[in-house]
Amino acid sequence: MPRLSIAALVSAGALLLAGAVPAWSSQKPQLSRSVPLSTPNAQHASSATDAQAELQTGSQLTRQGYLEQAIPHLLAAKHAGLDPYAVGVNLGICYLGTEQYQKAISVLESLEASGRGTAAVENLLSQAYISSGHPKKGFHAFLRSARLAPKNEKLYDFLADACTDRKDYTLGLQIVDHGLTELPDSARLHYEKAVFLAEMGSFGRAKPEFDRAARLAPGSYIGYLAQVQKALYEGNLHAADKTLHQAIQAGHRNYRMLSLLGTVLLHEGAMPGQPQFAEAQKVLEESAREQPDYPSTQIALGKIFLMQGKAKQAVAHLQIGRRLEPDDAAVYVNLANAYEMLGDHVKALAMRRQLGRLLAARQWTTAPRREPSLAEDRRTPGSARAVEDYCLTMHTKTNTNSHS
Repeated sequence: MPRLSIAALVSAGALLLAGAVPAWSSQKPQLSRSVPLSTPNAQHASSATDAQAELQTGSQLTRQGYLEQAIPHLLAAKHAGLDPYAVGVNLGICYLGTEQYQKAISVLESLEASGRGTAAVENLLSQAYISSGHPKKGFHAFLRSARLAPKNEKLYDFLADACTDRKDYTLGLQIVDHGLTELPDSARLHYEKAVFLAEMGSFGRAKPEFDRAARLAPGSYIGYLAQVQKALYEGNLHAADKTLHQAIQAGHRNYRMLSLLGTVLLHEGAMPGQPQFAEAQKVLEESAREQPDYPSTQIALGKIFLMQGKAKQAVAHLQIGRRLEPDDAAVYVNLANAYEMLGDHVKALAMRRQLGRLLAARQWTTAPRREPSLAEDRRTPGSARAVEDYCLTMHTKTNTNSHS
């Protein structure tokens, strides 16, 4: 079964573990043996024992990230009338994580209408509204969530992630500012505010927020990340490289930090045969082993193999990256180059056309520049290399916003 690792699952899973749903969620139930995990007929379980087993199986699969597989079990429990709140929250998580936003909204609105609108429900509902393109409804649901749990940092952080995914930086800034009125010393919220300001073209206002985040949480993951992000926006790759090495040596050797280090080394100009290139490949491969579904790693590995002339390996990694991040322009730039190397001009042309459609949709030519020292490369703006540099720059910064 493919395992889905998504921000929505992590968000809601943390809420469950924090006690937002009944005590059953902290148990470790055995998977139901009465109905195979993948059967489409799980909803037909009739006895109370079977219904409880379906709920336990569905909740366990949800916590493990097997969202698609959890849904039939949860629907079986729902049809049996078992624990509407527990079933509804888990279904909301699964529908949100599998991008079935309208179904998530329907389930969560039903919970709200029945008087079960907890902070967890309202937060999930806000994520679903934002993700489906309804920011006003999302903001109102957020306010309800914040009124119920004003000091819960995670509620603000989860919605900041949803806004980042939608590139709704204005809404994200509103949510983070609201959170900072309740939690003025939250390093994570100051970091999020800095990112939103920088994405909106206000790096001058973002710099002190990055600095404050680093001061509030020295030596922490978020403290190091704030320093790295600040360096990237300043175009200071050497400083980013140095800080990433310090973070990893301090114990923050996770797949995100490793992926970011590998990507930064490539930005610094590491070439095959150089120690920096070998290090980039090593840390990226380690990142991929730890989390194979992290798109940043797969895309950077595709670039690594492309630079070595290993086009088949490059395509394999880039296609994974494309599946995980179909709107990432860097994927299509590198896939086009890889297919050209393989002599498949038809596929190369298809990738370039897809890139053109993607950039046109983004109104790339008017997008604010986020890393002047990389973008101002004295190349013709429309050249293939200039587009590639732009894509890699956007890719690096966007993916440093993920959290441990």
